[in-house]
Amino acid sequence: MKLLLFALIGMVFFPGGEFRRGRTYEDPETKVDWYPNPLRDDLPVRSIFVDPFYLDEHEVTVEEYAAFVKATRHRTPPVWADGIAPVGREKFPVADVSWDDATAYCAWQGKRLPTEAEWERACRGLTENEKYPWGDRAPTAKDARFGASDGPVAVCSVPKSRMGLCDIVGNMWEWTSDWYEKDYYATAPARNPPGAAKGMYRVLRGGSWFDRPDFMTCSHRSWARPAERSPNVGFRCAKGFGKR
Repeated sequence: MKLLLFALIGMVFFPGGEFRRGRTYEDPETKVDWYPNPLRDDLPVRSIFVDPFYLDEHEVTVEEYAAFVKATRHRTPPVWADGIAPVGREKFPVADVSWDDATAYCAWQGKRLPTEAEWERACRGLTENEKYPWGDRAPTAKDARFGASDGPVAVCSVPKSRMGLCDIVGNMWEWTSDWYEKDYYATAPARNPPGAAKGMYRVLRGGSWFDRPDFMTCSHRSWARPAERSPNVGFRCAKGFGKR
């Protein structure tokens, strides 16, 4: 079947379809009896369907976020001295933004945060059962920014994924729209799962410049309080096909 792609500047199109969500590989930590429920929140693996959507090619940059702040007078990240975006970091991903900050930026752009299911669909692309966006091979510095101590790099500093996304793993953790629920996969609807109805934390995906490789798989889930702002958390926006 011929795949038709619909262009939207700065975004990548993902066709609607079914895919297997969750951890399809063996993880030895899940067999450690003395550690309670390690890394089991990405199970069971289930086939789910997501409608077509767009996802930003790269994480929102300092330059882009500064334009939003200027236009809306939204609060700045706490690390911006005197509320001024750091010079020379324009193409770096914006950091120290809360879930509400990220949501406000996406709305200003006529977009929204991706659901957790959309994010995983984008990470996996059109393949099944692979650990990373590029396959099952262990990551190297040519694949993603990880295991560092001196912060992120400018967006798109490493090659794009097979679907044309920059830094879909590594560089920055990315906010999604979902509330976190440990056992959500077992009861989630099979079509366009929206995440739990309520919770204490929002889901983060993708790992960051600071993290180890096993945090950067397409199935790994993390979480943070919505108000949290961290130097290794950023975001990118999504948009439904023909809608927000």
